Amino acid sequence: MEFMSYRAIIDFAIEKEIEAASFYEEAAGNEAREETRKMFLDFAKEERKHQYLLENLDCTGECTLVTQDYKFKWIGDLRRSDLMVDIAWQKGMSYRDILLIAMKREEKALKLYNELRQQSETETAKNIFKILCQEEARHKLGLEKLFDEYMAQMGD
Repeated sequence: MEFMSYRAIIDFAIEKEIEAASFYEEAAGNEAREETRKMFLDFAKEERKHQYLLENLDCTGECTLVTQDYKFKWIGDLRRSDLMVDIAWQKGMSYRDILLIAMKREEKALKLYNELRQQSETETAKNIFKILCQEEARHKLGLEKLFDEYMAQMGD
């Protein structure tokens, strides 16, 4: 992925966060299970926070967002989504398929932010993308656990 400016990278990431939040909001609106609806709305809220973080980033020189208060920690990966194929979103999809789509979206977001982190020139910018990597990895792990629980309930 090649970008002509740092601003183009940030704008692209903002666009992806808006898409993710919209997806989770729509999925929540179509979900009958209250627990799952709440989870999707929570994910949408977090994606909006990521959007805000990126929109308020000034990288004309050294990025000015302060990241020293953020606690970096390792997030495990069950790698369920790595074994799944992409499917297209459709209204009225099964819960299983919604989870599959959401897992793949988080997997792609994690990969994107890792690539952007590697392309970043400043340590602060690297840390911003590292924060976003950690957040997306946390979403992915949560979805993979939900998927495992659901499949166990279905006897699979």
